[in-house]
Amino acid sequence: MKIYAVGGAVRDELLGLRVKDRDYVVVGATPEDLTRLGYKPVGKDFPVFLHPRTHEEYALARTERKTARGYKGFQVYAAPDVTLEQDLSRRDLTINAIARDARGRIIDPYGGAVDLERGVLRHVSPAFAEDPVRILRVARFAARFGFKVAPATLRLMRAMVAAGEADALVPERVWQELAIGLMEASPWKMFALLRNCGALARVLPELAAVWTRRAQYARSQRALDYAAARGYALEVRYAVLACALAGLDAPERELRRMSARLRAPADAHDLALLALRQRAQIDLGAKLKAEALVALLRSCDAWRRPARFGRLLQAVESCDGGSARSVAARVRLLAALRAARAVDAGAIARRESEPHKIAARLRSARVAAVKSALAAR
Repeated sequence: MKIYAVGGAVRDELLGLRVKDRDYVVVGATPEDLTRLGYKPVGKDFPVFLHPRTHEEYALARTERKTARGYKGFQVYAAPDVTLEQDLSRRDLTINAIARDARGRIIDPYGGAVDLERGVLRHVSPAFAEDPVRILRVARFAARFGFKVAPATLRLMRAMVAAGEADALVPERVWQELAIGLMEASPWKMFALLRNCGALARVLPELAAVWTRRAQYARSQRALDYAAARGYALEVRYAVLACALAGLDAPERELRRMSARLRAPADAHDLALLALRQRAQIDLGAKLKAEALVALLRSCDAWRRPARFGRLLQAVESCDGGSARSVAARVRLLAALRAARAVDAGAIARRESEPHKIAARLRSARVAAVKSALAAR
């Protein structure tokens, strides 16, 4: 039995990056062998075990054979006679098909180390075409590393889309890959590659439709780059994407369709919807008077959810490319929110003898507080 470190851990070590998770391949062993050594089985589709002390994943070397369309249509063969090279050959990209043995020696049968040096994303074998998720994975690796895609790999991705493989992607897996890619350093590279290979129209048809306009495509790129450069949260970046839908006839309807298809988390969809509805008013934030500012804060539920309102301002500022107007609006609106939230609603309620007047009294107090705070700036 031999054990090798494989995949992302080896790749990231060679790149000098911090390693988050380590995975291992076990060659020459059976499930019973690992069970006797105390490893805990966790794999459903193929034999994967957790180390008894480190809880890192150890998978038996395996091969796969395509049996049906989609990313689940595989028959897995895991046995002691499967070699390391055979196991590595089923991986998606050469940069992920590198192994390291117990003595630290690199095993690289498919030239992954050279592709790392050259910054190239290249498929290992024609078997790449058997799993449509790999289209998304290549796109998010482009977003993470900024690597270019080998021409042959791009041609293969286009052929997969043309053959309908991308249509077999399930929503949860699409969202999982998109969410990871959105949080990378250069998320726009993911969408640019999906557009280039034709997959964007299959997984995000709403955005594909609006990005046929060159000006909107460029605005979305600037907006997403701006949000990424500032490390904004996932829901902010999703809202930035959604801002592009404002150019469609029914943007809220298109957003609901997109979020439903992706099964996007509620917090991401809600922030995106709020950005579509309130962007125009927020853009005017630097000019609005106290009464209008309080009305805007109320419509955004900023009293109860100030953190979400802050993320909303980040999304709108990103959509405007960090313009001086949007920055000024964000600063002024946050100042107004702080002043309005400082008003003691409980004290006003206790002093007011007529309950139906409480809301008006509270609104007046908030307007006065905002006026005072803005005048002092």
